[in-house]
Amino acid sequence: MRLETDDLPAALATDLDGNFERLVRLYQNRLYAFAWRLSGSPNDAEEIAEDAFVHAYRALGRYPVQQVQTLALRPWLYRIALNVYRNRVRGRRLQTTRLEGLGDGTGRQPADDPAYQPELMAERSEQRAELAALVAALPERYRAAVILRHIQGLSYAEAAAVLGQPVGTVKANVHRGVQWLRERWED
Repeated sequence: MRLETDDLPAALATDLDGNFERLVRLYQNRLYAFAWRLSGSPNDAEEIAEDAFVHAYRALGRYPVQQVQTLALRPWLYRIALNVYRNRVRGRRLQTTRLEGLGDGTGRQPADDPAYQPELMAERSEQRAELAALVAALPERYRAAVILRHIQGLSYAEAAAVLGQPVGTVKANVHRGVQWLRERWED
């Protein structure tokens, strides 16, 4: 994946219209998943991701070529999506996020694997729902940091860029968020 994205900022700087679809294809699923985990709604997530790409396109058109060439696209796009999400939810209560069916897209597993016994699958499904509810109940500063680091797989530096915070603050928020989740999970 890294090889596919290394030349993308330079390509966008020279031909935004010709390369923007490539940017969307590379990041659409990630931004959608991030927005879904934040919002708890597939419809809201789709709108958030679309709005984030619209904002990104407009911004790239306004930026000087040098700035586009040196842009760290991944954290920049997550930051835009996070801002779109925050703007949408001002004044609204957050909903829980469902994590079932996110695996292979079919929701089905091989019948001959003992790990997919109906009882075990039901138990795991309940645990995922409980964990998703706990993640959704995290205070936002912890929730965003935990999702970016542990669900989306961003580095602390990338998450710090997305959140506009120092790396140490992000590490502390991730740690506190995980600790908060563990305490409530044990209850």
